[in-house]
Amino acid sequence: MQATLQLSERVESIRFPVDVIDAFLDDLRSAGYASNTLIKRRWVLSTFARWATSQRIKPADFDDTVVDAFLSRLSSAPADRIQLERRVIRRFLAHLRQRGLVSPAPLGKDLASDVLHADFVAYLQQARGLAENSIQVYGPYVLQYLRTQDTGDGQLAPSAFDVTTMRHHLLIQAADKSGEVTRLMAIALRAFCRFLFLRGKTTADMSDSVPSVRKWRQATVPAFITPEQQLAILAAIDRTTPSGSRDYAVLLLLAQLGLRASEVISLTLDDILWRKGELVIHGKGGTIEHVPLPNEVGEALVSYLCDVRPSSASRHIFLRTYAPHIGLTGPAAIGHIVRRAFVQAGFRPRSRGAAHLFRHGLATTMIRQGASMHEIAQVLRHRSENSTAIYAKVAFEALRSVARPWPTVGGAS
Repeated sequence: MQATLQLSERVESIRFPVDVIDAFLDDLRSAGYASNTLIKRRWVLSTFARWATSQRIKPADFDDTVVDAFLSRLSSAPADRIQLERRVIRRFLAHLRQRGLVSPAPLGKDLASDVLHADFVAYLQQARGLAENSIQVYGPYVLQYLRTQDTGDGQLAPSAFDVTTMRHHLLIQAADKSGEVTRLMAIALRAFCRFLFLRGKTTADMSDSVPSVRKWRQATVPAFITPEQQLAILAAIDRTTPSGSRDYAVLLLLAQLGLRASEVISLTLDDILWRKGELVIHGKGGTIEHVPLPNEVGEALVSYLCDVRPSSASRHIFLRTYAPHIGLTGPAAIGHIVRRAFVQAGFRPRSRGAAHLFRHGLATTMIRQGASMHEIAQVLRHRSENSTAIYAKVAFEALRSVARPWPTVGGAS
């Protein structure tokens, strides 16, 4: 009897505390998860707690190996059940790590690569002020390069900081890559060279030693959406649904203000200056600008924010319609919204960059109404005249409708 009692006390002492599970579920509830979803997750966590108790696993010892062991019991279970339990348990582990209740995730063998890459990303964010989507473009190229320089024990080879090694890497990669990919890779490696010099890892700035790749501007008029197409796309959106109300406001921001996808994503509730009738835009390079808020755009924002926007702790204006109700994950989410609107309207553009078609459309409409290049640059918030110069091609094409054939019959001028 005494032995049984001691065993019972020992098992009880290693049981996962109920309040830890409750705290996790409260976080999910705050993120907007439905009651039925929370019931399923509580069931999974209760099953895990009983299993952990039977295996005498202490809560502080919960890690990835424990997750794998727990899921291994489901070898013959349906795939959807395995997927559900894996998702719930791994998110629960992340929750515990975030709160310091269990040991942090172990560092992988690419420790030196990952640490240096993280430092480089922080440099792009803080020192260079790059937008998040730009960092997502350049960062992976540097990480790819660093991992080719791994010595096999998690350390970097001394030659990793040598520009000759970087040039050799660039030439190898360029053999089967497009010119645009090679150009972006070269830009990333030049920025990495400047970073290494500023961090004292090299004695000289070697960025000029990394070859650049010339980008030739195409002589074609940029693709755009006409005012008639824009109206048809907006009219096709079902604004009575939560997603339709959100998407309509997003498209108006693209069409009437010419915002970039990344700028729409970064908008927060604090960026709407209702009394001034302005919108604060967080642009490329960390720039912050105030633009007028058109009445139609303001009304669409009010309709979304007051009627359908989910309750959330997030300050971002546009949220996911399904839990967790957090800000949209990146510019690609805006592209998805635009492409879905195209499908609903039966519009099939031939070009890529769906969200940018509205921006090009705004510029094209302005130039056909007589706006100057300077005015277009102000509206689109261009920092370089070269960015606006592409729209001169629109005006050049318009001249074809008024130009007379030359030479005329008989050679008369």
